[in-house]
Amino acid sequence: MWHTDVEIMDDGGLQLVELNPIDPWLADPREPLELQKGEVKVTYLTHACMELQLGQRRFMFDPWLKGPAFARGWWLFHEPPADSLDRLCAADLIYISHMHSDHLSYPTLKDLSKRRPDVPIYVGDTLRPVFWYLEQSQVKLTNINVVPFGVWQDIDEHLRFMILMDGVHPEMDTCIIVEYKGHMILNTVDCTRPNGGRLPENVDLMLSDFAGGASGFPMTFSGGKYSDSWKEEFIKNERKKLLNYKSQLVKSLQPRIYCPFAGYFVEAHPSDRYIKDTNIKNSAEDLNALINKIAPEIKTWTPKPGSVLDLGLALRDPTNSEAITSPPGSAKIYKDSWDFDLYVDELNSAISCEIFKHQSWIQFYYTWAGFQNYNLVIRMIETDDNFEPLTDGYDYFVDFVDLSFPTKRPDREHSYIEIKNRIGVMRYVVLHGHLWDDLYIGFQNRISRDPDIYHHKFWNHFQIELPVRRPDWDQFLQQQQPTSVQETDTPTEEPDIWSYCLVL
Repeated sequence: MWHTDVEIMDDGGLQLVELNPIDPWLADPREPLELQKGEVKVTYLTHACMELQLGQRRFMFDPWLKGPAFARGWWLFHEPPADSLDRLCAADLIYISHMHSDHLSYPTLKDLSKRRPDVPIYVGDTLRPVFWYLEQSQVKLTNINVVPFGVWQDIDEHLRFMILMDGVHPEMDTCIIVEYKGHMILNTVDCTRPNGGRLPENVDLMLSDFAGGASGFPMTFSGGKYSDSWKEEFIKNERKKLLNYKSQLVKSLQPRIYCPFAGYFVEAHPSDRYIKDTNIKNSAEDLNALINKIAPEIKTWTPKPGSVLDLGLALRDPTNSEAITSPPGSAKIYKDSWDFDLYVDELNSAISCEIFKHQSWIQFYYTWAGFQNYNLVIRMIETDDNFEPLTDGYDYFVDFVDLSFPTKRPDREHSYIEIKNRIGVMRYVVLHGHLWDDLYIGFQNRISRDPDIYHHKFWNHFQIELPVRRPDWDQFLQQQQPTSVQETDTPTEEPDIWSYCLVL
């Protein structure tokens, strides 16, 4: 049986998502076998990273163990256990749910690739490939497996898994069902509507995100109604709605055990203090307390880094104190230091790149981006860390009706967005052809718009649909004449080793 699900998009349009079949996990059902003590252990490491020990095999989810995500906007909230990287390198399988950098962490994968480049990694067959950036990243991973949605992947006689698409973002988000000896573990990760809302009931363990706050809206917006008090009230209401939604979802699916995760990030950099103070997130404890209230028959687990759930013991007796092992008392739970300079310096190294000495980089970049025939004008302003415009930074308009670059807003009626971007992050994004999630989800810009409406096509293009291959800056530089160097709008210092920025 085949099924299509109608989804309402952000701009009010409709799209059909095909689910084939509706309940694929019912194919080839297996009777659950009794699990022995210690046979299935689930260890929480940090954020969305879980290790599943399933018999003799180890299955790792979404390893983000070091460095920031979304340029320099997100940092790890929990300190991963000291042996986390060793565990990752010893994994038999790794599942990466989607391409966002709090799940697909290139700093983490770089360390992994040095020690075990052939580790089997599994991703869903999304429209935008999860590893679209792998070649450019120069991370050498040689065993990436792209698997179709809704099909069991048999690992051995007892272990199999199935990747499912998201009903709202099928081009990007995925979730997973892992089955061992007939026992199912469902991890919906960040999916907005996993598998279009059709999910297995009564699984043994369910994992999902819980926190909210993973969007630039409304934190980075200014002007009009976007006062601090409006944002605080909006965030408070949105978090409450999310808590209610997640708790009702868990109640409806009736898993034996539920664990909220994938929400443990913090806007730790000092320049993002405003975001950190205002962008209040749900706590796992609050969600589990609500579930305990409305569905007391479901066991909840709020893990700390290094906590271990013994699934066999927990299923036999949810009250068994041996079913959950807490981290040792000496273990560090919360991060209190991050290597800011290392990663911020890398971003800022793009500022002095040769390409930005030629004003024509603007036309070259937006032509490469390929978005036009849309009645929207944006003004892009390069700023310092406090979003103050730089005297030697670029300040330019792009008219997406005809992809022109006027010196002021056109006279015709049009939608308008003004975007202030931290110069290092913006230039790094331009240089490497990154998606704009680094700016938007990473809180690295400030946005005002007139009228105050969401332009789904624009943001969807720059967040998901940019070309897979970065701009050919070699070709661009070859087209430039020495006399075309712009002296007034860009930094004037001599370029360093990164001047041509062709080596990562």
